[in-house]
Amino acid sequence: MIQEGFLYLGVVIGLAGLVAWLESGSKSKFFKVVPGIVLIYFGGAILKTTGIIGSTEAVDAAYGNVRDVLLPMLILLMLLNCDLRKLVKLGPKMLIGYFTASISIILGFVLTYLLFQGLYASETWKAFGALAGSWTGGSANMVIIQGILEVPENIFGYALIMDTVNYSTWVMIMFWLVPFAAVFNKWAKSDTSHLDEVSAELKEEHEENKDKSTKFVHLMGLISLAIFVSAVAAKIGSLLPSFGTVVNATTWTILIVSIAGVVLAMTKVSKVPGSMDVANVLLYIVIALIASRADFSQLFQAPIYIVSGFVILAVHAIILMIAARLFKLDLFTLGVSSLANIGGMASAPLLAGAYHRSLIPIGVLMALAGSFMGTYYGLLTAKILSLL
Repeated sequence: MIQEGFLYLGVVIGLAGLVAWLESGSKSKFFKVVPGIVLIYFGGAILKTTGIIGSTEAVDAAYGNVRDVLLPMLILLMLLNCDLRKLVKLGPKMLIGYFTASISIILGFVLTYLLFQGLYASETWKAFGALAGSWTGGSANMVIIQGILEVPENIFGYALIMDTVNYSTWVMIMFWLVPFAAVFNKWAKSDTSHLDEVSAELKEEHEENKDKSTKFVHLMGLISLAIFVSAVAAKIGSLLPSFGTVVNATTWTILIVSIAGVVLAMTKVSKVPGSMDVANVLLYIVIALIASRADFSQLFQAPIYIVSGFVILAVHAIILMIAARLFKLDLFTLGVSSLANIGGMASAPLLAGAYHRSLIPIGVLMALAGSFMGTYYGLLTAKILSLL
C-alpha cells in the first residue's frame, strides 16, 4: 500500500506520463475510441479501488495541495490561446450556433435531472455540473469544476462514464453527418459564404506561425507566469467573501485567473509557443490525481447515467435543429459549435477539418472559446440543479 505523499505523486504522475507516451506513439485506432484521459482515470481508479493507494493524511495532503496549485495554472495557460477578438470575426451565425449549443446543453441537463432525479445517487447535481462544464468546453473545465464543487470521486466516476460513452457516440454521429451537409444546408436554406473569408485569413496566419519552435526560455516563462498569476489570484480569492456552496475562494481564484488569461491572450504573451503543450501536461496530471481518489464500488448505477446522457444529447439535437431553421444555420456551424462544447479541443478541430482543412483553425477558435466559458456554464448548471 502506498502511504507516503511523495511516492503517491510519483506513481500517479508516472501513470499519466506512461499513458501520454503510449497515446502519442501508437498508430492503433484504440486511442481514437478510448482517449488517453479515460485510460488515466480508470488506471488511477484501479489503484485506489484495489487498495494500492492508501487513504492516509500524507496522501490526502499531497492530493489536495498539488491539485489546488495546478488547477488555476491549467486554466490560465489554456486561455492564453483564446483571443476573443478573433472569435467575433467568425460572424453572428457562428456565435449564434455556439451559444445555442451551450444553452441547449444546459437545458438538457436541467430537463434530464428533473426526469430522473429520484434515481440518482446523492450529490449527483455536483457531478452533472462538472459534466456540463466538460460538455460546454472540454475536459479541463470538468476538472476545474470538480475541484470547485468538491464532487465526490465516486459520483464523479459516473460523470466520466457519461463523458466517455455518450460523447464518443455523439462524435461518431457528427462525423457521419458530414457527407450530408449539402442536403442539410438546403433544408435549412443556409448560406456558407461567410466562412470563406474567415477561413482564408486564419489559414494565412497559421502559415506565418507554424515555423516557431518551443525553446527553454518559452517554457520557463510560461510556467513562471502561470505560477505567479495563480498564486496572486489564490491570495486575492481567499480574501473575498463566499456565497453558498458554489462561490467560494476557489471560484474567485478561477475567475481572477480567467480574466487574467483573457487579457493576456490579447497581448504578445499569446504568441509565446508551448502554452497548450504545458497546459496538456497539467491536465493529464490533474486527471491522474482525481482518478487516484475514485472508487467504482457503485458502478451498478451507471446505466441510468448513460441513459441520462443520451437524453441530454437528444434535447441538444432537437434545439439545434430548431435553431437551424430559425437562423438558417449550416451543418458545419452547428456541428463544430456542438463539438466545441461537448468535445472541446479533442474533437472540434477534427470535425472542422473533415469539411475542409482550411477550416481547422475555426474549430480551434471555437473550442478555445468553449474552454473559457465551460467552467461558468458548468457552475451555472450546478447552481440550477442544486435548487431543484
